[in-house]
Amino acid sequence: MLQDHTIEVNPKHLMLFGEQEIIDILKHELCHYHLHLEGRGYRHKDPEFKALLAQVGGARFCQRIPEAKQTSQARHVYVCTLCYEVYVRKKRMNLQKYRCGVCRGLLKQKEVSYEKK
Repeated sequence: MLQDHTIEVNPKHLMLFGEQEIIDILKHELCHYHLHLEGRGYRHKDPEFKALLAQVGGARFCQRIPEAKQTSQARHVYVCTLCYEVYVRKKRMNLQKYRCGVCRGLLKQKEVSYEKK
C-alpha cells in the first residue's frame, strides 16, 4: 500500500506457483515503492515504471490464481409500485436514489434469492 508503505502478497501465489513468482512480485512492488518515494511515475502505464521494472528483471504481471467456483449468486428483484415493471439485479439498489425507467414510479424490493451455480 502506498499510504503506509507495506507490501501485501497473497500466500496462494507461493503455494501455486513457487518461490520465483514471489520474488518477481516483490520486485514489481518494490519498483512501485521506490518510484513513489522519489515522486516519479510509479503507475503501470508510466514509462519510468516500465524502465525500472525491465532493469531489475521484475514481472509486469503476476500469474492469475484460478478462482474457486462461486457457490451462490444473490438475485435482487424489484417491482415498480405504479406500472409493476420487474427489475432483476445482482447488486442491491438504493431505493431512495433510483426510480422506474418506464414511468418514474417508486421501486419496492420484492425478494432476494440465492441461486446455486
